[in-house]
Amino acid sequence: MIDAALIPLQHRLLDPPARWLAARGVSADRVTVVGFLIGAMALPALALGQFALALVLIGLNRVFDGLDGAVARQTMPTDRGAFLDVAFDFMFYALVPLGFALADPTANALAAAVLIAAFVGTGSSFLAFAVIAAQRGLRPEASRAKGIHYLGGLTEGFETIVAFVLMCLFPGSFALLACVFAAACAVTTLGRWASGWQAFSPDRDRDRDWPGQGR
Repeated sequence: MIDAALIPLQHRLLDPPARWLAARGVSADRVTVVGFLIGAMALPALALGQFALALVLIGLNRVFDGLDGAVARQTMPTDRGAFLDVAFDFMFYALVPLGFALADPTANALAAAVLIAAFVGTGSSFLAFAVIAAQRGLRPEASRAKGIHYLGGLTEGFETIVAFVLMCLFPGSFALLACVFAAACAVTTLGRWASGWQAFSPDRDRDRDWPGQGR
């Protein structure tokens, strides 16, 4: 919901280290892969009940997720980089609730399944909109940072990480937090479905403004 508002701050914080990395030949794709591997280690950490370690790994993953884009801006953004960024993000988001399910299957498995299903809704609606938008040549300026059209909603990256942080700080409340956030994701999914229904109506002029542009 507030991802776009955080972009200027993110640029100010990450551009200096990105320049340092780019000057030493470190590619954005390498940063993306390393960041995902760090984030993936949160799965065993959560499964073993090491919630503080998992929180650190989740935080580092998010730093690398912003840093790869900053490095790309210093060099040249690529389609492969955009693909890896989005694909790894969605996988990372699913690994976190899976880790909580493994930590305590009796208490957490059902809520984790509900949250993962909610992530499928937000992710599939996001990607389906981006695919059709690209086919129609609808690619607003704000989407270039991700390489695809970025359709916003109530639950975006920032809100997801806030939810993950709360889950790590209060692991005993995972089931409640997961169900509340899943409900918020459902609102996002419904909103994106409505945007797609309206934007891709056969009667709609493809050159007009459309829902979600620039968000």
